[in-house]
Amino acid sequence: MTRRHLLLALALCAIPAIAREPIRYTLRFPAPHTHYIEVSASIPATGPALEVFMAVWTPGSYLVREYARNVENFHASAGGRPLVWAKSRKNRWLIQTGGASRVELRYLVYAREAAVQGNWVDAGFAMLNGAPNFVTPAGSITGPYEVAIELPPSWKKHISGMKLKPGEPNTYLAAGFDELLDCPIYAGNAPIHEFEVEGRMHYLVNEGEGPVWDGPASAREVARIVAEYSRMWGGLPYDRYVFFNMLTGSGGGLEHRNSTWLNSSPWVWAGAGSPGAPARLGWLGLVSHEFFHLWNVKRLRPVELGPFDFENEVYTRSLWLAEGVTSYYGPLAMTRAGVSSETNFLASMSGAINLLQSTPGRLVHPVESASFDAWIKLYRPNENSANTTISYYVKGAVIGFLLDARIRKLTNGARSLDDVMVLAYKRYGGARGFTPEEFRRTASEIAGTGLSAWFKDALETTKELDYSGMLDYYGLRFRPPSSASTIVTGATVSAGAERVAVTRIQRDTPAWSAGLNVNDEIIAVNGYRLRPGQWPARLDYYKDQKQVRLLIARRDLLMTIDLPLAIETPPSWTLETAPNATAEQKARLKALLRQSPAGLP
Repeated sequence: MTRRHLLLALALCAIPAIAREPIRYTLRFPAPHTHYIEVSASIPATGPALEVFMAVWTPGSYLVREYARNVENFHASAGGRPLVWAKSRKNRWLIQTGGASRVELRYLVYAREAAVQGNWVDAGFAMLNGAPNFVTPAGSITGPYEVAIELPPSWKKHISGMKLKPGEPNTYLAAGFDELLDCPIYAGNAPIHEFEVEGRMHYLVNEGEGPVWDGPASAREVARIVAEYSRMWGGLPYDRYVFFNMLTGSGGGLEHRNSTWLNSSPWVWAGAGSPGAPARLGWLGLVSHEFFHLWNVKRLRPVELGPFDFENEVYTRSLWLAEGVTSYYGPLAMTRAGVSSETNFLASMSGAINLLQSTPGRLVHPVESASFDAWIKLYRPNENSANTTISYYVKGAVIGFLLDARIRKLTNGARSLDDVMVLAYKRYGGARGFTPEEFRRTASEIAGTGLSAWFKDALETTKELDYSGMLDYYGLRFRPPSSASTIVTGATVSAGAERVAVTRIQRDTPAWSAGLNVNDEIIAVNGYRLRPGQWPARLDYYKDQKQVRLLIARRDLLMTIDLPLAIETPPSWTLETAPNATAEQKARLKALLRQSPAGLP
């Protein structure tokens, strides 16, 4: 029988496996310095064939990542005898069981991706996601799952959001595949700082802490953020929570149902100086953002985000809420918890507004559409992305800020976006999730008036957002722009390189109309050599001219381009208290940023 005919025959007789007995995995690290995990899987089987698959993406990160590309040395057996198998899809393996009731699989996974969506194994530790490691039967699965960890001799600790199997301290339990893939696992020797909030245990795993990161101090700050969110939401919906804090020099964070994976650098804390320094606040902001996801996304979720289809893209138009509003609450909760300040909160909102208003794509791509297109746009940017799309993180955060102010104004301060989120959580925080229309109706109910027209403009169109209501309610203004004018070209060049190469051209700017291209090397301006670091300052010498002549190299061909000079006074999007702000307006801002009475000392 040919390989093609074997695949066809097995596919025709394959029966979806329904697991009543546990599916058992064992993870081993026989030579961790080589970055490999050895995975063994014992899977119940019914019928002559068993087809297993590996996820192609992981929740919280909307990009197909093709985890099966890191799998090698796949073997299948039953009772010690090899079984015939073949790949049936890029992420599927079809195994001829020979009537065996349980199939044993063994394969290697290469794990050297520091990103929070991946896997990392080296001589010192392992930090693992579920999606890149576990195969499971295709079809209907009921679980349960067991994961045993075999540590190298030099590693003494392991921890996960999953519960341990009674009597087996190295084996974790998951009721279903969604839980299995939503509970990262750490193994190594990192300091683990424990703290309690509202009777719940929390664990801060600081891999790479060393002498430069103050572990106990960082745990105390995290505890204050946890306490603030507990106050807002009315309690903590878990028994234990793990903060996996990987201080490895990379960045990013990813939420999970009762844990989060954070990437940062130990120097963020050590080099921060005062508690309010930007680097330290940036890490605490990451903590705050990912912990807010405990409710917003992991429990209060759009209907499309669960149960998950781990083999195909899952589309939703609500990431402005799932990620964007979370980006609003991140700095807001820090201020309420007393780990940040009003100044820092306004700076955060100013940064989001400035980024939004300086992105041409805001006039091209509605934020709901940007959410739907996340799979092909946000995580796959190119040099033209800023001209064609918008980040739902950024615009969603600004929309959250404006919506909160609007609800407070409509209810004379009696209600807020907090009330909308909590009510939506009570109504839709179960198995089904919410539709966009249900969330809009909930917000309108809290506001006491219909918000459908406002939502339509903000979410479904590219109309400019109206900041006037928010500014008036809180007594804020955008700082007047400085009187200094500057030359605007629209061309961004590479920084710190040996040559001046164009990396981005902004739509409807002088560089755009002049025909300057990405990857063009700018060699000279008006006949004078241009050195790295001199762009665009060199153009200041020609402010009295209408244009300059650039000598460029495009695919090694020398040519000249006439670049018009536009002199403008850049707009300011920096929020500050208005000089004529009333005591009542200032009090409203204070009410927004009120500190939690339940905050920890």
